[in-house]
Amino acid sequence: MQRISLLNIAHNILKGQIKINDTVIDATIGNGHDTLFLAKQIGPFGKVFGFDIQQAAIESTLDQFRTNFQLDCLSLFHASHETMAEKIPPQFHGNISAIMFNLGYLPGGDKSIITSTHSTINTLNTACSLLNDEGIITVIAYPGHKGGDIETTEIKIWCKQLNKDQFLVDIVPSDVTNETAPILFVIRKHTNTN
Repeated sequence: MQRISLLNIAHNILKGQIKINDTVIDATIGNGHDTLFLAKQIGPFGKVFGFDIQQAAIESTLDQFRTNFQLDCLSLFHASHETMAEKIPPQFHGNISAIMFNLGYLPGGDKSIITSTHSTINTLNTACSLLNDEGIITVIAYPGHKGGDIETTEIKIWCKQLNKDQFLVDIVPSDVTNETAPILFVIRKHTNTN
């Protein structure tokens, strides 16, 4: 039986959301796979902003783009995603169509360097304010590594506290049924017309 990929689900959801020339954010660029996916959705005249605290992630992402895509649409920041409000130019605030988070540690990197709960929750609050009226946030959380369990629990609590008139939340569990399996959170901004 083939395993369900939460990353593929996130990508499929975003394919239906992102349009050519949109502005998007990869909050945790890692090895650049999601960044490249986002760039392919928006085309050469859209904009992808990417964040990572590790220089290795920046270099890996730049390598992906040099091989596969133009660099014109890409702005990378060697900084925490927590700084996105200050790093992204004001004209893009309120105009972001999609923001991806793939939490945890850099695959193939130092597993002791992980996303932190406090930083992630702060950034999710910022991300909500940066979205356009129909924007979407995807978050893949990994409770199976040290600190990941707390981070995942706090994201669940944060999702429950969102204003239901402004945001719809879907939680997609992994097909593996245990407490350490990854979870996909899909947060959609909307206007309640009831």
